[in-house]
Amino acid sequence: MSFFVDSFIAAGRLVWALDPELLTIVQVSMTVSCLATVLAALTGIPAGFAIAQGRFAGKRIVITLLNTLLALPTVVIGLFVYVFISRRGIFGPLDLLYTQKAMVIGQFILILPLIMALTIAAVSRVDERYRTTALTLGANGWQTGLVVLREARFAIVAAVISAFGRVISEIGISMMLGGNIKGFTRTMTTAMALEYDKGSFTLAVALGLVLMAISLGVNVLFNLVQGRSGR
Repeated sequence: MSFFVDSFIAAGRLVWALDPELLTIVQVSMTVSCLATVLAALTGIPAGFAIAQGRFAGKRIVITLLNTLLALPTVVIGLFVYVFISRRGIFGPLDLLYTQKAMVIGQFILILPLIMALTIAAVSRVDERYRTTALTLGANGWQTGLVVLREARFAIVAAVISAFGRVISEIGISMMLGGNIKGFTRTMTTAMALEYDKGSFTLAVALGLVLMAISLGVNVLFNLVQGRSGR
């Protein structure tokens, strides 16, 4: 019992002292996850909105495929991207493997279906009367779309927050595509795994505390935004 208590006390001191190694790891995690989330949001929100509002053959198949991709393991995505960016892959000459760019690509692929699926759900829940009223008042297609998007904005923001929470805590993609290089591609989750293997728990526990704090903040923000969307 004293071992765990000592580990938590030492970890707390490490966080309080703003240990440089700890800060570097947190910075890498936040940079990669934030960039992946922004890129996925810029791509997934318009795509999800277009699918939700559009009428085309195979729409149900597309939505079913997106929902299936939500359960895709991170290691499968890591392996898929690895094949393309390794030295013998199509994009091998770009030297993307074991870089933060590779991690962003992998995390982007991971959360893109999530943002698209949640955006589709958010837009589909908007009362049809908003669209009908906008058309009756003479709004064109773009203006009508903006009205619908405005009504679904809180749910869409909640989707983006949920996506960030998904990537900040993933480990498979970061490990396979980043290589866990100290000071460059080592994230909170990969560092925790490494420290555990080494039997050094102080830094691992400190990173765990930071990750839990970030996850708590993300969930609080998610619930606040989701609460507003339900009004």
